This record gives sequence, C-alpha cells and structure tokens, in this order.
Amino acid sequence: MITSEEIKRRLWDGANNLRGSMDASRYKDYMLGLMFYKFLSDKTLETFENTSGAKGTEAEVVQAYEEAYESYGDSLIKMIQNVLGYYVLPQHLYQTWLKDIREGTFELEKVTESLQSFERTVATTGDIDDFKGLFSSSTIDLTDSALGSNLNARSKNIRHLIELFADLNMVALQKGDVLGDAYEYLIGQFAMESGKKAGEFYTPRQVSEVMAQIVAKTTPVESIYDPAVGSGSLLLTVGKHLNEEGRKSLHYYGQEKNTATYNLTRMNLLLHGVRPEKMTVNNGDTLAQDWPEDPERPNEGVQFDAVVMNPPYSVKKWNQEELKVTDPRFEIAGVLPPDSKGDYAFLLHGLFHLGQEGTMAIVLPHGVLYRGGAEGEIRKRLLDKNHIDAVIGLPDKLFTNTGIPVTVIILKKNRALNEPVLMIDASKSFVKEGKQHVLQEKDIAKIVDTYIERTNEKGYSHKASQKEIKENEYNLNIPRYIEAIDEEIAQDVDAHLYGGIPLHQIEQLTVLHNMTKDVLYDALQEVRPGYVELTASIDTLTEDVLADKTVQKQTQALKEALHIYMNTYWEKLKTVHDVNDIEPLKDEMLTEIKQLLKQFKHVSTYAGYQIIAELWEDMLAEDTEKIAISDFYTVGRTREANMVIKGSGKTKRTEQDGWIGAIVPNELILIELYREELEEVETKQESLTSITDEINELVEAAKVEESDEEAALGDVLNEREDDFTITAVKSEIKNVENGSSEYELLVKVKKLLEERSALAKDIKAKEKTLNEQVEDKIEVLTNEEIDQLIYQKWFGDLTNNMTQLIEIPLKNELDTLKELESRYADTLETIEKESQSLETQFEDMLDELVVTE
Repeated sequence: MITSEEIKRRLWDGANNLRGSMDASRYKDYMLGLMFYKFLSDKTLETFENTSGAKGTEAEVVQAYEEAYESYGDSLIKMIQNVLGYYVLPQHLYQTWLKDIREGTFELEKVTESLQSFERTVATTGDIDDFKGLFSSSTIDLTDSALGSNLNARSKNIRHLIELFADLNMVALQKGDVLGDAYEYLIGQFAMESGKKAGEFYTPRQVSEVMAQIVAKTTPVESIYDPAVGSGSLLLTVGKHLNEEGRKSLHYYGQEKNTATYNLTRMNLLLHGVRPEKMTVNNGDTLAQDWPEDPERPNEGVQFDAVVMNPPYSVKKWNQEELKVTDPRFEIAGVLPPDSKGDYAFLLHGLFHLGQEGTMAIVLPHGVLYRGGAEGEIRKRLLDKNHIDAVIGLPDKLFTNTGIPVTVIILKKNRALNEPVLMIDASKSFVKEGKQHVLQEKDIAKIVDTYIERTNEKGYSHKASQKEIKENEYNLNIPRYIEAIDEEIAQDVDAHLYGGIPLHQIEQLTVLHNMTKDVLYDALQEVRPGYVELTASIDTLTEDVLADKTVQKQTQALKEALHIYMNTYWEKLKTVHDVNDIEPLKDEMLTEIKQLLKQFKHVSTYAGYQIIAELWEDMLAEDTEKIAISDFYTVGRTREANMVIKGSGKTKRTEQDGWIGAIVPNELILIELYREELEEVETKQESLTSITDEINELVEAAKVEESDEEAALGDVLNEREDDFTITAVKSEIKNVENGSSEYELLVKVKKLLEERSALAKDIKAKEKTLNEQVEDKIEVLTNEEIDQLIYQKWFGDLTNNMTQLIEIPLKNELDTLKELESRYADTLETIEKESQSLETQFEDMLDELVVTE
C-alpha cells in the first residue's frame, strides 16, 4: 500500500542517488519533465482503455493500443485527442521505453524522438497551448554533458531515471492529489538543494500558506493571478484552501519569464488536476509588457479576484522598455519606481489587475516600507488612496536564496474610509532548521487569525490609524508601530542594597496572581514595607501551586473537554472513505482545538494548535490516507515488508527485514499485547547488564599494576584491553594451581563470560521469537485490539501534552520568582561583610609571609 509520503521519500532518495554532481536546479527539469511525460502516457493509455474497452495488464493494454493504431491510425488518435486534447503515439509511450530497457534495446535517441514527436503533435493543434513547448531543449536537453560525459553515460543515467517511475500509476495517483503533492514536494526539495538558484521558481511553503490563507479565507475567489508565477505553488496553495466546488470553478492565471520555469508551472498545474481550460499561463516579462490585457478595455487590463506574488527582489534596470508613468499600471502612483529597484513596479502591476472586491498579497523586502524618493512618493499615494490593508513582518532566513527578512503586504481597493492599516510583527515567530528559519503551523495560524480578526496584541500587532501614519511621514517600518516587549524585569536598587524581593515585581507574575494568589502569598513574608522574602523553597512552592484546587479544577475541566474532542475525532478519523476528505478533516480538527483551548485562561491556544498539527504530520496524514484507500480494520490487519538499506558503496542494497504493521506499530503491539513476555526479556537484559558491569569492573582491576587481578587476568585481556578472551581464560586456567587466588579469579571470569554469552544468546532468541509473534499477530488482530492500539497511538500522549499547557506558564513564572530571589540575595551588607572577611584573610596571609635573603 503505497502512500504519498512513501512516494515522496522514494522519489527524492532516487533523485539524490541518480543526479550525481549535477546541480539540483538543473536536474529538476529532467526528473520532473520525465515524471510528467509518464503522466501523459498513462493518461493516453487510460483514455484508450475507456474508449476501446480494452482490458488486461498494462503490457496487454499497450499491445492492444499498438494493434488498434495499426488498424485505425489517425481515427484512433483523433478519438483520444478529442477526449484529452493531446495524445502519445504507441511507439513513443513511456511504457515503450521501459519495454526497450527490459529487452536491452533502449537508446537515448528514442526518448528525444518521443519528446519531439509530442511537441510536433501539439504544435499542429490550435487550441492546446498548455502543452506546447513543454519538452523544449531549454527544459530537457539530452545532449547536456552534465548528464554524462558521453552518450553511453547519458543513456545510462536517463535509463535509471526512467525506471524510477516505472511502477507508479500516475493517473491513479492524481486522484486525491497524491501525484500533485509528490510533484510539489520534489520542487520544494530541489529548491532547498539549489540554494540561491531557487528564487526564480519557488516560494517556501510557509510563506505561501500565510498569503494563500489570508486570500482564500477573506475573499470569494473565482480567478487568481500570479505575475511572477515560478512553479505555480502560490496559485495552487490558494486553490487548496478553497472547497471542492471553489477549486473546480477557479481559473488560474500566471506569467513567468524563465522558459524552463514556465514549463514547470504548466506541468505542476496539470498534475494537480487543473483542467487546461482553467489555466492560462504565459511565457513573458511581466514588467516589460502588461499581461493579460482586456482587448475590450486595454487601459483597465484583466481584473482578478485575487493577486498573489513573490517577485524577484529589488530588480535593477527593470525598465528596459523605457515605460512612462502614463502606462496605466503606474498612473495611480504618479511616479515611476526607481530604475534601480523594481519592487514597486511589481506591486503596482499586481494592484492594476486587482478587482474592486479582491485581495492582493505580495512578498517584498522590508525596504519598501521605509525607503524615500520615488518609492516614498508611491507609498504615500497608496496610503492616501487607502489601498494598503496590512503589513506583516516575517523572520529573516526563510528563503533559500536570500537571508534578508521580508514583509507580506496585503492590498485592497474597497477598504472602508479611515480603516487603519494592520501591522503584524511575526519576525520572532520561527524555529531553526539547519541554517534556515521556519514558521511553524502555530505561527502561520496566529498570523492569519490576527489578520482576519484584526486584533491588537502588545508586541505583536497594532492597528495604525491614518493619523499615526501621517505623523510618521508615511514610513511603514514596523518597529515605529510595534514596540518589542522587554521581558527582562527591571533591577530594583533598594532590593540590591537592603534585600528582599520587591512586591511590585511579584505583582507582575500575572498567571500566579490570577490562578494561585493565596498559595503564592502564603509563601511570602514581609521584610520591610514593599519588600518580601520566600518562606518556602521554590520546589515546595511549585508542588503547592500545581496541587492548588484552582489548577486541579482547570486541569480536570480540560481533560473532560479533550475526552469529548478525542472521541469525536476518533470516530471521524477511523471512518474516512475518501482521500479528498482528509484535508478538510485536518482543518476541522485544528479549528476545533483552538475553540476548545480559548475557554481556558492562560493556556496557549497556538501551542495546543501546534500539538495537533504535529500529530497530523507525524501520523494522522499517512494513516488516514491508508484508511481511505482501504478501510480501518482491513488496514489495521495489513502488514508490509520492512525494507532496510544494507551495505555501502557498490554493495549498498535494499533488503526486507521482517514485517511491519501498515498503521499499527509493531512496538505498540509488543508493549500492549505481549507485556509479560516483554517483561521477561527486560528482566534478562537487566541480568545481562549486571553481569557485563561485573566483568567490566574486573577488566579495570586487571589494568592496575601489581594487583591480584592484574597478576591473574592481565594476560587474558584482548588487544584493546576492553574485555577478556574466553579462549585465553580457559587456556590460563590449566597453567595455574587449582584453589589458588589466581585460579579462583580465572574461574570467576570464565563463569561470568559463559553466563553472559548464554544470556545474550537466550535474549536474542526470545526477541526473535517475540518479533515473529508480533509480525504474525498483525494479520489476526481483533477489531477491539485494533481500536485499543490505534487509539493509544493517536491519542495516548495527547491529554498529558495538552494539560502541560496549564502548568507551563505557572512554572515559567515560578522560574522568574526563583531568579528574583537569587538576584536580591546578596545585599550591600552581605557584600561588605564578605569584603571585610576577604581583607582580614589577606592581612593574615601578609603576616605569614617570610622574607628570605
């Protein structure tokens, strides 16, 4: 049972193994291009099957297609073309390449000929521009020496790449968007490997999500446009957040300057199931010439419900065509963007094509928020015309091609008069993954929620009025409106001088104050007006705080709410019947957990959101996909070969190492259903550890010179001196007197070594038997056992992880209290006493000094 995650892993591993030294940004064109050609071939065969009634294995259908083509020729091809809009001839099918490979007759020229044939056939058809030029030499050049230094090497490398997709049914995988997801995943992986070269074709997923969710959740979208479309990921991410009906009616528009990337866009859209009539993609320079134009209203251009864009940053000499401010795209600004930076040229182009009720989201460098000159004039005009709706500051190092922080600007044309500009500072919301910064799911959710709800939050978001913006001379630099929160508690001079913790600083511990005020103040004692000291240790106070009835009552209430939540989604998760229902179910679970946690004061809603998001990422996404393909109890009793990589270099190979449950983990079956047997093995392992420790002690003793152990055992140590050699021990026993201390030590070591060997052998045998029992058990699990095991897998840790969210803020403030106690422990008086003591010690040392000649 192959899932989207397994396909992704296999294809990326294959890409890494096959591409050798070729740059990832170039290799992607070959891999993704051939993957797409396999899709075209599979679609052609499927259409032939459906229209002709041919049945059988893939090889039999291919043979039937060849015979039908010999008999009916062009009439058969026209029939397929009428259904698909394109066709692949029998001799040019991907399956024919595979057949040639198996028979040892494969030639690289056959691939070139097939791709060129497809190009010719679509070129002669007037209404299918979506497929023209997809396999041009700028995309797939099979003469490229980077593929191999000679024809044989290139042929071998392409042959291996072709075989990578051999067993994947691209048509079946397109259902549920498995194929599209795998394609998008590969694009993202190639982008990370490509580094700076990735900028032209990829927007990081988390940035796409922020923009797409804002657009999709606030605007009715039937048409969407990306003037710097890259791989099309931004367009597709917006579509993903619409319902099924919305996706069907959505028309995608995009323009891309780079031809190879333009081809990648079209392939990506088609593989995601976007019908050719619902996509209009152009290969052209967005800034040089306006596109798309409305032939009936050339000065207005085509208007879209949504415009999204991640253009190249600060393009120099963007105005090669010597455009004037009279260009209808730039008229609104009154001035042209500076020739040295094209950021506002892209923004104004997008705004020009935005419908009156639409929403635009664009990613740009922070400089657009505060730079002066022409850009300052443009910004002032946009603000005066009330088009800037929100400014979102994101962290640096989000992109592989630049380390600078970026901003997402949201623009609208229908904003209410005097509506403030929402400022969001999400620049500190990230985790580090290697050299990159990454927004977590909770960070994305908080940004989107803050935008939709337009909330003010100290240190995070602020609604800037027109008056404020004018007072700041139209400078939109985020720190002018959102001041970073200083979490450091100020130093109190009086407390440093005379001791005690300032009461006003304890009052800043708001969670402790609100939830366990009595417990907190019972542990405080006034030392002088306004200053207190702790009468109990922080450890004791922590125990008292967590045991407080208010905390316990909230914990119990949260447990009860989670119990209902888990049982509700337990039933929904185990009865998923369609892969298309998985994403909506995930969104429902995430939305519901936010609503649930908002009822509990001081509990982080977004930390809980992240827990559920990670639950989906770690197991639910793959498990529900398998359940949807089959059904819950069937897949619960399904086992799969456990494939492992063995060897290295030329001996590297993949082999089966037993069986694993398709969704039920072997380890869980072992823990839950074979507890006694597992405990028996664990007891033996403890005995083995004890014996090993005793042997190690004797080894160390044997290294001590002139010790009894060294005299008796020194010669029986192995060369590394980390263990005894049983053969040497047995031989040495024969050479010493029976009953001597040396004899006793040698016999002791012999016995320990034999016990260790026997015990290790016994453990290995029992583990093997136990593992085989578990593997056999998978296929005969009862429904009740499957329920028990999967509920434990999915929700076993959830209650504990969620209730920790109540304790975390309390413990954080207790840590602050501990820090305050330590901070003010050394007063002026204690420092002076210590100083006097040191002076006395120094004088005593001076008195003891003796001067010698």
